[in-house]
Amino acid sequence: MALTGRESLFTDSGWSRAQNTAYDRGRKRCSMQSYASSTAIPKGYRGMGMNGALARWYAATTRKSLSEFEQLARRVAGEISPGASVLEVAPGPGYFAIELAKLGGYHVTGLDISETFVEIAQRNAARAGVKADFRHGNASHMPFDAEQFDYVVCRAAFKNFSEPLAALQEMYRVLKPGGLVLIIDMRGDATPESMKQAAAELKTGALNRTFIYLTFRCMLVKRAYTRAEFDRMIGLTRFCPLDIQETLIGFEILLGKPRSKT
Repeated sequence: MALTGRESLFTDSGWSRAQNTAYDRGRKRCSMQSYASSTAIPKGYRGMGMNGALARWYAATTRKSLSEFEQLARRVAGEISPGASVLEVAPGPGYFAIELAKLGGYHVTGLDISETFVEIAQRNAARAGVKADFRHGNASHMPFDAEQFDYVVCRAAFKNFSEPLAALQEMYRVLKPGGLVLIIDMRGDATPESMKQAAAELKTGALNRTFIYLTFRCMLVKRAYTRAEFDRMIGLTRFCPLDIQETLIGFEILLGKPRSKT
């Protein structure tokens, strides 16, 4: 198994009493829920990938925050060991996946529904001189074998999935037993004030910050999920929730796949 750090969450010898309690609650909750189809979670928005000029604008804008992708890559690298297989779902321009590939001998894969993003990510990886496999595909119908990845990351994209529960179930399917999923996304209950602050902190020009704030407030927050909605979705999968941390306008959700079948 190619996990370190949080690997202790899935072995008896490494557990603290607090970890045992939290994990047992997650397992109990998982086992008590019925496993429904993706239609159990209605989603009015039917997302389609960014393509063309919009994707290129997004790639140029997010590149200015490259330090955030570098930080996330170091964080994930601390959770896995060399040789681990990592999947990023909806990597966009591929910045996180590329930064992770720079840090060690990891098998890094990205899956995006946007053909433009796949092309941009492939070019970015070639320029960086790293090996990362970027593919075109749908998060709710992944073209991967079961139990293929040690770690799955989905950043700033889950709210856009047209079949969110199916995407979660696919993440579970392709994850190895004992593996982890990290979802980072916007909260559906983010306030206008917090969205304005988040936009103001971005490393981009004033015009872009204004556009991003309006995008947060008028579009993205309407697609995003609240904590209660995410809890409901997680409860409809076999995942065990390990940690949920709220940030200024979003949250970070860590899910685990037990080693033993539930």
